[in-house]
Amino acid sequence: MFAAYAARIDRDQPLNGLELGERPEPEVRPGWTTVTVKATSLNHHDLWSLQGVGLSEQALPMILGCDAAGIDEDGNEVVLHSVIGQTGHGVGPDEPRSILTERYQGTFAERVAVPAWNVLPKPKELSFEEAACLPTAWLTAYRMLFTNANVRPGQSVLVQGAGGGVATAAIALGAAAGLRVYATSRDAAKRERAVELGAVAAFETGARLPQRVDAVIETVGAATWSHSVKSLKPGGTLVISGATSGPNPPATELNRIFFLELKVVGSTMGTKDELADLLDFCAATGVRPVIDSVLPLDRAREGFEKMAGGGLFGKVVLTV
Repeated sequence: MFAAYAARIDRDQPLNGLELGERPEPEVRPGWTTVTVKATSLNHHDLWSLQGVGLSEQALPMILGCDAAGIDEDGNEVVLHSVIGQTGHGVGPDEPRSILTERYQGTFAERVAVPAWNVLPKPKELSFEEAACLPTAWLTAYRMLFTNANVRPGQSVLVQGAGGGVATAAIALGAAAGLRVYATSRDAAKRERAVELGAVAAFETGARLPQRVDAVIETVGAATWSHSVKSLKPGGTLVISGATSGPNPPATELNRIFFLELKVVGSTMGTKDELADLLDFCAATGVRPVIDSVLPLDRAREGFEKMAGGGLFGKVVLTV
């Protein structure tokens, strides 16, 4: 079957390790099932995998891709939850959780095998392309907002780095849930798009906000960390799920964190139940993932190049 896969690890030039071509059909273990992929989407996780983050040389070649929507063995339209081993289904109770492509072949292929437990019904209201955007970036944003920040309608949120998959998801979900959403970006066009998406205002990175906020959604890391901490109300919550600009900010702002009793919460992906809730939320409200571009799988390299260049607003979807 045709697939896009990591053939080599290259920490400096990650796209040098990306290959497109034929790979073996997926291995179906007891308790697993095969899904025919109709659409899948790119995440920074895929780029990091090519740099060896979470993926060892010993695991190569590895088909990339965490997200997918497609058709199951019974002909049903489905969405995949890409966290394997969260409950032990299909892998046994002692295996730690992992994301597809860290241990198991991924979704940038014509077919993928996953534990049967990881398959959810796709709402009829969502296209395959839309549904394929949800299991990683949008699920991450959903958990950051509603589980780990625990914000409720009427409260305020700052989303750093408008344009990335998680950030755009947080803006759209937050606005649909009745939050006052502020966003930042260095790019004027992305700030404008953030407002179109539902943010009440968007500012230059590091700019003073009209008010301090109840929560900050942080995926940028070192470049925005100090601004994130300074933007919070006393008792506010900073939720972090990534550090695309680096993990070590020049100032940690510890005095402000303890004096204002701020909470700093790490967040990774989400649960199957949260994904089911997210799918229902999108179906019921009309909120749809922001799609930057749709490409056939054999043009996956173009999508990787666009993501690596930082020019995205929303998700790159690959159709199969």
